Amino acid sequence: MTRDRKIGAALDFSRGSKLALRWVIDNLLDEGDTVYIIHVKRPEGEEAGSPLIPWEEFHQPEVMQTYEVNLDHEVVHILNTASWQKHVRVVAKIYWGDAREKLCGAVEDLKLDSLVMGSRGLGSIGRVVLGSVSNHVVTHATCPVTIVKQPPGV
Repeated sequence: MTRDRKIGAALDFSRGSKLALRWVIDNLLDEGDTVYIIHVKRPEGEEAGSPLIPWEEFHQPEVMQTYEVNLDHEVVHILNTASWQKHVRVVAKIYWGDAREKLCGAVEDLKLDSLVMGSRGLGSIGRVVLGSVSNHVVTHATCPVTIVKQPPGV
């Protein structure tokens, strides 16, 4: 039985976002689901975003160069394995702008059933000074949001 859910995974290629991506694959995805890799870049004059890019195209060098994204081998391996073993569809979407607003917008644009993201673990002082993307998204997103925290010492 396929479920055909739309699951978002916020990915900035940090250790925390890779842990969140692994958590999505290990705990949430079922056959027939689509995982949307959502990457937000700081604004550089462009406010829209990329079209939806199928995984088979996204990790090609010329596409990564076009969107100035540096996928590392770990992420490529994680997503290739998930696509093949879990029989899920992987699609990427790049946004330009403030991560807080763009992640909440992605929930609406892509009609996500769920969003998973990592936490940088700033602590209360860091959140006051820098703000917390995860806190903003949990508060404002219109779908369930799971925050995957890094284990201590990682």
